[in-house]
Amino acid sequence: MSSPPADASDFEDYRESLGIDAPDDPAHADLAADLRRACEGEVRFDEYSQILYATDGSIYEARPAGVVFPTGAGDVQAAVAVAADHDAPVLPRGAGSSLAGQSVGPECIVLDLSRHLDGILDVDPEAKRATVQPGVVQDHLDAHLEEWGLKFAPDPASSNRATVGGGIGNNSTGAHSVRYGITDAYVEECEAVLADGSRIRAREVELDGPEWDEIVGDDGREADLYRTVRGLVEDNAEEIEAKYPNLKRSVSGYNLHECVYVNENGNECVNLAKLFVGAEGTLGVVTEATLSLVSKPDRTAVALYCFPDLLSAMEAVPVALDYDPSAVELMDEEVFRLARDSAEYAEYADPIPDDAAAALMLEFDSEVRDDLADAIAETNAEFVRAGTAFDVLEAYDTDAQAKLWKLRKAAIPLLMSMEGDPKPYPFIEDASVPPAELAEYVQGFEGVLEAHDTSAAYFAHAGSGTLHVRPILNLKESKGVEKMQSIAEDVTSLVSDHRGSFSGEHGDGLARTQFNPKLYGPELWDAFKELKTAFDPDWRMNPGKVVFREDDPTDMRENLRYGPAYSSLEPATTQDFADEGGFSHLVELCNGCGTCRQTDSEVMCPSYRGMDDEMATTRGRANMLRAAISGELPPEEMYTERFQKEVLDLCLGCKGCQSDCPTGVDLAKLKAEVKHRYHRREGAGLRERLFAEADRLAAVGSALAPVSNWLADLPGAGLLAEKTLGVARERDFPEFAGQSFAAWFEARGGPRIPESGAADRVLLVPDAYTNYVYPETGRAAVQVLEAAGVHVRVPDADPSGRPSYSEGFLDAARSRAASNVARFAPRVRDDWSVVYPEPSDAAMVRDEYRDLLPDSAGADRLAANAYGVCEYLDLTRADDAVDFDAPDQRLAYHGHCNQKALGTDDHAAAVLSRAGYEVATLDSGCCGMAGSFGYHAEHYDLSQSIGDILRDQIAQVDADEVVAPGASCRSQLEAERPAHPVEKLARALPTE
Repeated sequence: MSSPPADASDFEDYRESLGIDAPDDPAHADLAADLRRACEGEVRFDEYSQILYATDGSIYEARPAGVVFPTGAGDVQAAVAVAADHDAPVLPRGAGSSLAGQSVGPECIVLDLSRHLDGILDVDPEAKRATVQPGVVQDHLDAHLEEWGLKFAPDPASSNRATVGGGIGNNSTGAHSVRYGITDAYVEECEAVLADGSRIRAREVELDGPEWDEIVGDDGREADLYRTVRGLVEDNAEEIEAKYPNLKRSVSGYNLHECVYVNENGNECVNLAKLFVGAEGTLGVVTEATLSLVSKPDRTAVALYCFPDLLSAMEAVPVALDYDPSAVELMDEEVFRLARDSAEYAEYADPIPDDAAAALMLEFDSEVRDDLADAIAETNAEFVRAGTAFDVLEAYDTDAQAKLWKLRKAAIPLLMSMEGDPKPYPFIEDASVPPAELAEYVQGFEGVLEAHDTSAAYFAHAGSGTLHVRPILNLKESKGVEKMQSIAEDVTSLVSDHRGSFSGEHGDGLARTQFNPKLYGPELWDAFKELKTAFDPDWRMNPGKVVFREDDPTDMRENLRYGPAYSSLEPATTQDFADEGGFSHLVELCNGCGTCRQTDSEVMCPSYRGMDDEMATTRGRANMLRAAISGELPPEEMYTERFQKEVLDLCLGCKGCQSDCPTGVDLAKLKAEVKHRYHRREGAGLRERLFAEADRLAAVGSALAPVSNWLADLPGAGLLAEKTLGVARERDFPEFAGQSFAAWFEARGGPRIPESGAADRVLLVPDAYTNYVYPETGRAAVQVLEAAGVHVRVPDADPSGRPSYSEGFLDAARSRAASNVARFAPRVRDDWSVVYPEPSDAAMVRDEYRDLLPDSAGADRLAANAYGVCEYLDLTRADDAVDFDAPDQRLAYHGHCNQKALGTDDHAAAVLSRAGYEVATLDSGCCGMAGSFGYHAEHYDLSQSIGDILRDQIAQVDADEVVAPGASCRSQLEAERPAHPVEKLARALPTE
């Protein structure tokens, strides 16, 4: 787990250090001032912050008044009290990954509880109970509970960034609801702040017992709530029995059917905590919750059954439940198609047969089934040999199962990556019916789709009767919006016919609240409104969700992110955006799912990991860009100094989003394009121009060594560099080598392996660091390549253009790309390989060159023949008999973020392992240096915070030495003195 370090860089400090003026929205200036006086946490009411919190993972957008980051329950109380004084609505928010629009609302004060209220306060392993604050990420809680073999049972697909408080608000669940049910079964107590700023401790109270008498004996607010709730449940008992669906999943409306019950002692009880679950923040703000936990099974196994059509899979669901699975999940052919086309998920979809129209994934666990192999053998007999499934994939080890689960959890964001304006939108996506009626329900649903001339993708929790079905619509057209409304009406009727629930997981929000009167009838609708009034007399808590005022009804067609009034401009670009459908389409691919807020694995998004701020996410930057291209901000705002510094400069250009973002929002490419246009309009500073020419400066530094090194070591040199160039004084200047790598290669007489009879022919292209600072890496690469029988030449070439590209000088980058393509073309046509010691150079040639030179066949050929040095060795020389004799060492391997973005980071570990090293591959993200990023004075703290995450990961690995191929990474990890992997390979060659 790599959550942001305790001393994470602070966004407000960053903004202050640059003198960025972020004035409050004048319409809410008095409210903002009163909140600042009352709260210890940050208060942001500027336009940028409003845009950041105007969207979530849903199809909706509504600008709030501003955002408060409470430091504790006291701040929540203070903020809610101020809101009451101003008659302002309040909206509690976690990760903002909600899919029904729960966490957006016009003119609201957003309380972002994910920043500070993220503590795990207590764990009682014997009682299987934990007390947490609402902002704790669920995966972080589960990681903390691992030492006791426990977990929090609900497991939404977004668990790597979704908060427990958000799960309580939505009454979330996940793939294992077949086994465990939903959140309301696991919330025992909660502390909540009510609409007037008072605090309540909701817990189980036995009716007519001494505690009950003590509570209702008072004439205060708490007594009124308990009396109201009891009266509502008793007065509506028959309607509750008749209208609430008898399903494992039903999260629409308020939990009147759960809050009064008979406890394990046989006593009738009331528990208001059950009402806060699923209330979506409309009854109060949960600031603390006591949760019951479950034991984590020792072993699991997964079987994925492939069916020729969707209905066959649906008909198999009730049969599957007879075999006691812990999960029964569905995926359809559209999910498989999109996964195969995705850089991140293609490998997980590869084993799925091409003719699988649908698949059911069954999981069994050792707490229910003693012999997992026998369990799968039984279902194989049922579904493959005697049923309609034509194939099965079995997974018993953790890695194999994780790949199947990753494919399943990627379904939602994958679907939103569909090209063009028509998208599979979520608005009826988690309707639930009895599992035995799924096939009939799907047939009825297909009829609705046919009547509306559209199609849909199907996936999700078939075992609980919940299908995530997303009709494909164009909401940028009025007829698409009306079609959405009409489909929702028809599906609500269909669900009612099956005694189902319109929401089995994702809640009501702006998408489904309007249908609650239809689902529950007038008596219960009145009860919901009476309950809302008791808790929130002025109806200010997240208004329009779960219930609505008759004079202000919630309408699913309002507050759409992409509605008929939406339009966007398509700016002229230097790079080619054809593959992404254009610049604007690439921006709009961000659906708000918030995957960029994950901190446990992969690369994206390093600045968020080091800063813990929404502006530092890929989602935040994409939202800001979308606001500019759509006119929500003036289009010219993209090219202002504030936008550059506050929005784009915190992007490290690591390219992690290119692969880790499920919809492929390539922010590094977008950033380079906008910075390029900014430089054209406003000019560029000296620092940017110097770093863009880092390759040429390094050549000068090497030519002047050792004088250049002495100058850099002079007292005060760092301070002078910071004052004049904005280069962090804490950073050491590189020490230039007196003899460059290219000069060394020429001095040795060139190639040692004759071209005739060589195993292959390679152009070894050094980067500036390898050539002028640390030529040992280049020498090691030559040694290893020649040991593999390769004829090596070091060409006279231009720099790759990576520094120019990263700094937004696209004309210079394109010029260098064109020069190198032309220089290498004769060799490439003659089947030479082009090999780079520096991963970012290899990535530049394979990716950015084709964007900069879109019509160049030479660029395509060069990209196809370009490799990182270890990638080349692994892919082309793996079978050559290099007689490695590695020392007995365990290496911690940190791959470069650009390699990870292109899926080439595993080759170094493979070659090192074959050489005889024991290799521990770190699941690490960006090092935080990212070329020149870590040298910028204003980025130094953030760079170090990101680097500290990597250093912590290294410290946790029992390794003798660290290896890293990236020059920036090795610079950031200077204290660990990492070697390039090819250097370790050279040291493993036998000495002559």
